[in-house]
Amino acid sequence: MTKKDEWTVETAMEILQHPTVDSKIWSEAVEWLLLYGPPEVQELLQQASGHATRDSFPDLTPVGFTADGEPCYSVAELAKSLNISEQQAAEILAEKEQQHGIRQLFEEEETTGMQ
Repeated sequence: MTKKDEWTVETAMEILQHPTVDSKIWSEAVEWLLLYGPPEVQELLQQASGHATRDSFPDLTPVGFTADGEPCYSVAELAKSLNISEQQAAEILAEKEQQHGIRQLFEEEETTGMQ
């Protein structure tokens, strides 16, 4: 069974709407929808994620953008915001990269700077 086959859109959406669902399961449903959900749901979740990041971590600002327009953050600044070590932050990102096959870490020269 692949990661994509672990959920359906209907199941993931039910979990998001459940008033007492476990936070770990809720975050897994959101992650699945971001990866495999319909484009309109992915867009809504990405917008919500951006708002939540700005609200929860107002001092964390992108240092650049990918070719697709996704914001890129400094690993050091991410670690500082999350109160973890830079090594822990890099390990978490590398694990997500391996799990999903989606690149998470970019070199500065691979991004477009802030305007």
